[in-house]
Amino acid sequence: MRPLPRDTGIDIQHLPYVDRLQSRALEAVELVVIHCTELPDLATAREYGERALYDAGTGNSGHWYIDRDGRIVEYVPATRIAHHVRGHNADSVGIELVNRGRWPHWLHAGHQAMDEPYPEAQLEALLALLARLRATLPALDTIAGHEDLDTARVPASDDASVLVPRKRDPGPLFPWPRVLAACGLRRIP
Repeated sequence: MRPLPRDTGIDIQHLPYVDRLQSRALEAVELVVIHCTELPDLATAREYGERALYDAGTGNSGHWYIDRDGRIVEYVPATRIAHHVRGHNADSVGIELVNRGRWPHWLHAGHQAMDEPYPEAQLEALLALLARLRATLPALDTIAGHEDLDTARVPASDDASVLVPRKRDPGPLFPWPRVLAACGLRRIP
């Protein structure tokens, strides 16, 4: 298994438990999932990513995080299966865009708007990373938003009689037409 090239301008900051994540061949990756962190900043995203949530001592994390200024950080290499989307981890990689989303009241019925735009530097970095992944992951042919794959609705935190989406990211301000035109991947509906 060969990792992504190290001369990419990607800051490698693997999570402490990365060696406990299941390994896989790069040829197994067919899908890239776009997320937003729904957290205020990259430091908070790191704290959440380091939390051990499973018996193996691992947690939930994307593979790459792109900060608002376009800085890309790798938390998990593509040769490891990260926990980032229900039911699709084994054949996908996850890209997390730093964005507030619905933070800090993710499931509050009156706080479902996702109104923070994605900065140009962040989008340019995303397109560059997608191009690199297309060149490195031989089976990569599809892309989806987290909201496309995890469509569960759950009771709102403030009113259990109201159901809200469990996941809404990357959200309504994500520029799907631009990204799809540039990346050459087919979106999973």
